Amino acid sequence: MSFCVFVENSTNINFPVFDLWLAGLSVQEAAAVRQKSGILQKTGATLQILKHDIWNHYRTFTMLEHYVHAPTRLYNQLVFQLDNGTMQTLIEKYYEFDKTVARELLGKKLTSKQRKDIDDVSEKTGISVRSCRRQFDTLRRVIRTIEDTDGALIPTIQHHFLLSDSLAKKYAAIVFLADNRFELTKKKLNYVMFDDFVVCADEIMTKWTTTGNQGDQKDLDFDREFLQELRELKILFSDKDIGDKHKMIVLSTIEGKVSEHIIVDLEQNFKNISRYILNIGACLIHTKDMRDFFVDIVEKIIEPNKTARWSNSDTNTFLNAYYQTSLQLVPVQRQPKMYSTLERYMTTLTKCIMQMYHS
Repeated sequence: MSFCVFVENSTNINFPVFDLWLAGLSVQEAAAVRQKSGILQKTGATLQILKHDIWNHYRTFTMLEHYVHAPTRLYNQLVFQLDNGTMQTLIEKYYEFDKTVARELLGKKLTSKQRKDIDDVSEKTGISVRSCRRQFDTLRRVIRTIEDTDGALIPTIQHHFLLSDSLAKKYAAIVFLADNRFELTKKKLNYVMFDDFVVCADEIMTKWTTTGNQGDQKDLDFDREFLQELRELKILFSDKDIGDKHKMIVLSTIEGKVSEHIIVDLEQNFKNISRYILNIGACLIHTKDMRDFFVDIVEKIIEPNKTARWSNSDTNTFLNAYYQTSLQLVPVQRQPKMYSTLERYMTTLTKCIMQMYHS
């Protein structure tokens, strides 16, 4: 009979091995990866000792996982002697996720049934089932914790999970999109990447929610007064004189800055394009239309523009001109509230459109 004994005082965290554990590799698989890195030649250890060492680390990580689920407990526990830097790195690494996995889960209810189908996510992303399941559980834990709390999302997430600003921002986007049940699973949205949704969600939370407007409420919730005011913007296309005036100013502004076929397209279709832009906002007051926000951006703006051969630059030039010139229209000039509403709406809409305007 042979056995290995490991005696430790303070807890040593081998982060390269921790990364392999997070990736869902077995002890055998992790040992093969470590062997290829040349660790045996560097240390003079045998493969058997390497496997025992990895098993010991894995056992430690499994025991630590209980505390990492509620990171404040990790700082208060007395079982493992860890310095603050090590604990923070443990937490950050554990809560990091693969963007491809997160993208597959966006827009889906993170239920027990969905968890049973995690093999499909693993197959699509190439990430191990064990890692996908851990990431699923982590995302669900954060969402469930934050949904029942008040206050701005990012500081609330940081309070409960002790995450960095950048990682907390990603989780805030996930929580926001999940809580408002945005439609993100339709086939025409498959090309939109996780980072695109993070940028859009962050912009919406900043400009269109109660926290973005008042600074002291929960930014999961849309500013209902703002959504009501968006309906007033329909006058910019429903009133013929205002619409014609706007069209003339826009065409004058972008002349020479876009291709000639864009000018021709706008001369023929300006009213419809204006209607699509403003109706997306006007319909946000209705829950179903709000959930279809990203679908509407693709169906009503991005796809028609691409079909009409509008480049990314053409679209950006037009949207900026549309927004800036609309502020010059008489109804907007005479009503400060309409001016600020249009500003809040168009800056965010334009950012979302341009973030999603890629192949």
